[in-house]
Amino acid sequence: MLNVGYAIAGAIFMVAMVLFAFLKGGSREKIGAGYLILAWFTSLLVQEDNDFRGMPIGMFVIDLFSLAFFAALAWRAPQSWPVWVTGLQLITVMGHIMILTMKTAPITSLYTVMNLIGYLIIGFIGVGTFWVWQDHKAAAEYEQRTAR
Repeated sequence: MLNVGYAIAGAIFMVAMVLFAFLKGGSREKIGAGYLILAWFTSLLVQEDNDFRGMPIGMFVIDLFSLAFFAALAWRAPQSWPVWVTGLQLITVMGHIMILTMKTAPITSLYTVMNLIGYLIIGFIGVGTFWVWQDHKAAAEYEQRTAR
């Protein structure tokens, strides 16, 4: 029952950051937020209730695609947030690989790290959106001042 509160808070945070990116962000922020919300809905569809036993193959595939997507988004990006998001996504994929290879780390702690990284990723997209918004705002003020 307590997990429902965390899920609702996470969903509100996710939707708020995605809306912020769509309203105030640049093209990379909008693309990143759009992909993230799509991956989030897809992960809800493929989740399995296996009580932390076994490898969640559907989630692993989504995270692999996400890693490739964010790496492509980070390629030659003038901002730094896509690079940070790609690095965090790589940690998530490595967590899946640790589960797959049966390393000695507790699986519940790996799932916790993967979930927290999701919040960090959307947070970085929010920070990137804020900086692009401020850049656009400063450019508009500069144009307005020089037009006089």
